[in-house]
Amino acid sequence: MKKFNLLFISVLSMSGVMAQDITDAVRYSFDEIQGTARFRSMSGAFGALGGDMSAVSINPAGSAIFTNSHASASLSSLTINNDVNYFNGSISTSESKFDLNQAGAAFVFENSNENGAWKKFVLSVAYDKTSNFEDNWVASGTNTNFGTVGNYFLDYAQGLRLDEISALPGENYTDAYSEIGSFYGFANQQAFLGYESYILEPNADTDDNTAYALNISGNNFDQRYVYASTGYNGKFSFNLASQYRDNLYLGLNLNSHFINYERSTFLNESNSNAESLISNVQFENNLATTGSGFSFQLGAIAKLTDEFRVGFTFDSPTWYRITEETTQYLSARRDDAGTPVTQVINPNIVNIFPDYKLQTPGKLTGSLAYVFGEHGLISFDYSRKDYSNLKFKPTSDSYFSIQNDIISNSLKAASTYRIGGEYRLRQFSFRGGYRLEESPYENEDFYGDLNGFSLGLGYNFGNIKLDLAFDQSDRTIDHQLYNVGFTDAATIDSKNTNVTLTLGFNL
Repeated sequence: MKKFNLLFISVLSMSGVMAQDITDAVRYSFDEIQGTARFRSMSGAFGALGGDMSAVSINPAGSAIFTNSHASASLSSLTINNDVNYFNGSISTSESKFDLNQAGAAFVFENSNENGAWKKFVLSVAYDKTSNFEDNWVASGTNTNFGTVGNYFLDYAQGLRLDEISALPGENYTDAYSEIGSFYGFANQQAFLGYESYILEPNADTDDNTAYALNISGNNFDQRYVYASTGYNGKFSFNLASQYRDNLYLGLNLNSHFINYERSTFLNESNSNAESLISNVQFENNLATTGSGFSFQLGAIAKLTDEFRVGFTFDSPTWYRITEETTQYLSARRDDAGTPVTQVINPNIVNIFPDYKLQTPGKLTGSLAYVFGEHGLISFDYSRKDYSNLKFKPTSDSYFSIQNDIISNSLKAASTYRIGGEYRLRQFSFRGGYRLEESPYENEDFYGDLNGFSLGLGYNFGNIKLDLAFDQSDRTIDHQLYNVGFTDAATIDSKNTNVTLTLGFNL
């Protein structure tokens, strides 16, 4: 990939320059708690159980189950395997990462009045990673659909004036790219790249021309697309919970969310079509995203009998403020009267988009658990989240209004099912679980359901507990290489494998 050496900054200030779309909205709406080893080994089915720091992130009443002050920290090893199919090409990739994905402590304050209705109060603080953005894969194949990247630039250019997508006489590419972005927006910048690289040909060489053709033709294009992303979504939670009498536990979480996401894509397209003026295109896009947000949770756990428990949690929407920056690079090789010439458009510009707001949907969770005394337990959680309620804000913005309409029509309410069990034998605990997360998209062929299973082992030393978990999940999606013009997709079968180790201890 090309590297950017000296970068200048271009601030895109008009509402029409936004590049955010439905994929951004969905990405930041997933809230899969990575969690402790005990939590993960039971596939997160903890809504009616509590007594675990990650369970507090699912149901804030869970901290009131602790009988003693407690703390835990978890280390996790993540391995991502991607099998990618693109036309006649198939490539498998694998990557591993090791990190701290959970840490927290709960402080229990018993009521000194034994006759009081409120038996104890609990204050907790916790950090949990809620989503992992690590992903690397390669799609390679021969596109026989007339699926050329030139269509990306062509779709953006049609209808735009030539003098609004081209450099002025004597103007360098850096100044032209920056000024076009500032005055006209993102779409004009993409058209500028296509025109100045000779990928696009105007129908008339006049300032008011608004129609364009491609200098790329033919039906066979060898394409290699490299995707690399990193980062995560996490939250810090302040928790307050209490036990009322012997059978009711209530809790509140106030959550501070943060996003750190970086993505780089690089496409190399070549062809030997005799009628094509352009024989090779290299196109790189880089995105850096940071954001912060707030949400709250209300939860309750009730012991209907000594063995049977029910739980309920309301998760509010998360209200985010997000900042994005992009950089781009393009080169195109053409036949200039029998001589190959490579045109490089390297603006060396960081596009800074205006901050935008994103409201993710709320979620309801109902939970059931049955505890077999000291011998074990079984637990089930059901959650429902309506992704069609995702909203870019302000909703009065014309671009955001269009994106919100797309979200309403393309996304749906999705359910999550989690079941887990634990069997105790002296100091040992043996655990297992299964989860199913439905696709948030109406078209499930485009974005499939997630299936996962988990296994785990724990040992109780008394005041110290050591837990180990193994969990694996897989999902198949069709990833469109670009969202405009060139929309051919690579089919990705992604399998995530985690090994988590947690040290928990009473304070």
